[in-house]
Amino acid sequence: MPVPWFLLSLALGRSPVVLSLERLVGPQDATHCSPGLSCHLWDSDILCLPGDIVPAPGPVLAPTHLQTELVLRCQKETDCDLCLRVAVHLAVHGHWEEPEDEKKFGGAADSGVEEPRNASLQAQVVLSFQAYPTARCVLLEVQVPAALVQFGQSVGSVVYDCFEAALGSEVRIWSYTQPRYEKELNHTQQLPDCRGLEVRNSIPSCWALPWLNVSADGDNVHLVLNVSEEQHFGLSLYWNQVQGPPKPRWHKNLTGPQIITLNHTDLVPCLCIQVWPLEPDSVRTNICPFREDPRAHRNLWQAARLRLLTLQSWLLDAPCSLPAEAALCWRALGGDPCQPLVPPLSWENVTVDKVLEFPLLKGHPNLCVQVNSSEKLQLQECLWADSLGPLKDDVLLLETRGPQDNRSLCALEPSGCTSLPSRASTLWDDDLGALWACPMDKYIHKRWALVWLACLLFAAALSLILLLKKDHAKAAARGRAALLLYSADDSGFERLVGALASALCQLPLRVAVDLWSRRELSAQGPVAWFHAQRRQTLQEGGVVVLLFSPGAVALCSEWLQDGVSGPGAHGPHDAFRASLSCVLPDFLQGRAPGSYVGACFDRLLHPDAVPALFRTVPVFTLPSQLPDFLGALQQPRAPRSGRLQERAEQVSRALQPALDCYFHPPGTPAPGRGVGPGAGDGT
Repeated sequence: MPVPWFLLSLALGRSPVVLSLERLVGPQDATHCSPGLSCHLWDSDILCLPGDIVPAPGPVLAPTHLQTELVLRCQKETDCDLCLRVAVHLAVHGHWEEPEDEKKFGGAADSGVEEPRNASLQAQVVLSFQAYPTARCVLLEVQVPAALVQFGQSVGSVVYDCFEAALGSEVRIWSYTQPRYEKELNHTQQLPDCRGLEVRNSIPSCWALPWLNVSADGDNVHLVLNVSEEQHFGLSLYWNQVQGPPKPRWHKNLTGPQIITLNHTDLVPCLCIQVWPLEPDSVRTNICPFREDPRAHRNLWQAARLRLLTLQSWLLDAPCSLPAEAALCWRALGGDPCQPLVPPLSWENVTVDKVLEFPLLKGHPNLCVQVNSSEKLQLQECLWADSLGPLKDDVLLLETRGPQDNRSLCALEPSGCTSLPSRASTLWDDDLGALWACPMDKYIHKRWALVWLACLLFAAALSLILLLKKDHAKAAARGRAALLLYSADDSGFERLVGALASALCQLPLRVAVDLWSRRELSAQGPVAWFHAQRRQTLQEGGVVVLLFSPGAVALCSEWLQDGVSGPGAHGPHDAFRASLSCVLPDFLQGRAPGSYVGACFDRLLHPDAVPALFRTVPVFTLPSQLPDFLGALQQPRAPRSGRLQERAEQVSRALQPALDCYFHPPGTPAPGRGVGPGAGDGT
């Protein structure tokens, strides 16, 4: 269905004002002034040096107002250029100095204003013009007879004819006296292009200008160039920026006539069109026809994106500048609407492509960003989900602090933030966090959801107390959880990893490795599988083992350099590549010590080859450092076992056949076997 577009008034913007201009004959600059004043054009090209403002010892002339007018300067009837006429209005500031003899005898007390007979005021007025690519200054001298002086009032004006400027250009004008007694006046004048001039047939630069019309047909937009056959011209599409230079989108040199078709999805409010004939010093016509088009505004928000730079910094990417404000919100796992955290965090104005900061200590996957424009939600993105995993089944408790360090808690719910009683008591509080016991009697009839919350808090507190008091022997018998991560460089290395995992299982360790979970990996995908295994391992106080190989080091280096996991997509069983999106934040934010250890095999990789970031946790070589490696896998508070050396020998014996097969394939002599430093390294 064709779109009327209000008869293209929205597409073309406001119709250009058609101007009928006065004509000046001759190339010379000139000046004239109000009756009674005398003026002279001293120089039409001087150096602009405004200098500092100086105090006036007596009455002076100072510019008070600027007026501009467009005129044509013509050599003949059909050979004209656009010119800018400027009128500077002047007023008298200050007073005459009283003669010494009148001060002495107090004469002329009722005469009002005293001035020397036949005296006059004189001023040198400077006009400065800047219009890319030209700049110019002119000097006008003005004299005012004393009889016309009215202190504090205008005495008339001086007019300058005229400053030639290019069609469609922007001219900035400054005016001040020399020396300066007041601040300079400034004015900006936007000159029309050929479309807005009734006398365009008198301006040669308008004769060959391509004429551009915009029409709509259904979802398509047509740019119709009405030019003569074989007329060569340039056409450019660009995004006009409020701040900074325009962003070019498309440019072609064409031969007319032409019809250019744009898809409606390409339209945004700042999309502008520039067209010009391919001739030296040709005039360029610019129009921005989609500023008020509703579809262009919808497309703009569809193209806008929020981008997380660091844990606290982010920015809004969009083709055009737009008015917007942003706030943080909390999204529950059940799919409820995202609840804005206002208060205590207020809405903040957003500027496109400008870095903003979050007032956060750390991120959370349930935290999202909402962007509003004209009180309407336009964007909502959970920026931390990519690095911290899927939404968690967490409840957000909001603490507010008042005078005298008074504190109150409320639980964030879809209906708002429900206050918790002030009689809450602390069960447990240290650097890891806090548990609160909150009496439910004041709101149990209003919020059944909070009953569940109270039960959850109580159960968590009870479980924590029991866990802290439980005998460590039972935990040791069950064995510590260990998640083994490696890069599948080749099948031989996978067999070596399998041998290590099997040997560790013979100890009091519960080992998880993707080699034994291929069916789960295929069903869940490597990212989901890893996140579930990591979360369970760390929640149980386990340890994540990073087994470094040349392939693993290469993947880590790519991540650290580019922030991505390499050019390839996640394979169906590629858990190591998938794990980097979660492992790296743990190292960058200092959470890795105590939860991670590293390891590599002797003769395959030297520990110094491991990226420095990962060497913030211990990195052991195997089998030469097996005793220390196994000691690091024990429970943090477990006593050092006297059987550690015996277990190291047991693991070394289990590893040796796989090491011999990997480093010495069949048909080559195997090295001597042994346990301890140097064992299995062929020395």
